[in-house]
Amino acid sequence: MDAAVGNAFGFHALQLGMPELDALATNRMPHRWLATESPHPQATFVTHFGALPFPDNSLDLVVLPHTLELTSHPHAALREVERVLVPEGRVVICGLNPLSLWGFRQQRGHLYRRFGLNGMFLPEAGEFIGYRRIRDWLRLLGLELESGEFGCYRPALDSEHWLARFAWMDRLGARWWPILGAVYCLVAVKRVFSTTLINPRWRPVIRLPTAPVTVANSAGNTRATGINTLESPISFDTHESS
Repeated sequence: MDAAVGNAFGFHALQLGMPELDALATNRMPHRWLATESPHPQATFVTHFGALPFPDNSLDLVVLPHTLELTSHPHAALREVERVLVPEGRVVICGLNPLSLWGFRQQRGHLYRRFGLNGMFLPEAGEFIGYRRIRDWLRLLGLELESGEFGCYRPALDSEHWLARFAWMDRLGARWWPILGAVYCLVAVKRVFSTTLINPRWRPVIRLPTAPVTVANSAGNTRATGINTLESPISFDTHESS
């Protein structure tokens, strides 16, 4: 996250949700805000993510740290982000991958809860949104995917001892099964393609005086077969085969 927002330049940056994480810590824009959907002491203002209080094309950077997973209308929030971004503005999104060991354990925890067992590893709130699904949403909104990375390939374990023993999976996972990381982070750019109207220079057509063109065959007969727009008369000798 620090690398993604540290290279973004502009004047206005916005973080939506997740006040526990300072996602704009390495960003150097002069105006930075934190918005949440519920009151929080660190929030700059409270708003619905599907109706941001910003005009069109006004923000240079918007960061969504697990925001789409926790909001009730993720597609509406992403559409609103596209609206407020300036052309060539960037949006940084991070989320949990359902096609991972963490996602598998979370699905297993929901299954256990149906039988009255407690097996949740992550908070129950929110819904995992897959990487492909996010990419399709970005494409529909005209946001071009610039980069995407996965991380955290070790299993979802509660013990720090066992997490340390499976640290080798993070090194091999990025090479052998890169799309199965528990967390993904992607950067998309708002592309706006404009057309340039070309005004042709219309020139008036000048017609010169015309005159008949005389054509003579091998028998000596002549006939007018066309018009001459340059100079007149012009005679052409043609030989007709018998």
